[in-house]
Amino acid sequence: MLFIDDATLAPSAVLSCLFPAMDGRKTITVKAHTGETVTAAPGFFVVAAHNPNVTGAAVLTEALSSRFSIHVHLATDFQIAEELGVNRKAVRVAKNLATQAAKGEMTWSVQLRELLAFAKVEKLLGTEAAFANLIGIAPESDREQVAAVVASVTGTPTTALAIGTRLTPAAGAELRT
Repeated sequence: MLFIDDATLAPSAVLSCLFPAMDGRKTITVKAHTGETVTAAPGFFVVAAHNPNVTGAAVLTEALSSRFSIHVHLATDFQIAEELGVNRKAVRVAKNLATQAAKGEMTWSVQLRELLAFAKVEKLLGTEAAFANLIGIAPESDREQVAAVVASVTGTPTTALAIGTRLTPAAGAELRT
């Protein structure tokens, strides 16, 4: 198995080298190494991951997409986040944002990695700073909506984390760089 993480971020020239191995020919020609042809072992397959909500040029091309027999959408498992101790209000914010993203009202939603980061920041700097950081993680185009959802869930207007009087350590904690 070959696993390609964030496949849409790889240069198309790199990915196109894999096409023959993925479309039944089961070979790759390594032009940079005397044009050697490598034949895939029996059972060879490729698994790739990509985030369709990434803003910018990260797009899964039809040429690459057509070479995968199975396409699976992997959503964030909010129950796992709660079981791992993520603040329930943060999980509720994530669920609300996921609903908005599913309706096409925004392009970004909170993934499990952001919820786990929220828990770490909350432990170090407190809940308000963790929500402010969550807002700051969002793409600029969605930040206002994220802040509105955070405010509706927490009852407190919050803006993106910024250096200044808002960034202070929790009682007894030290900020480290």
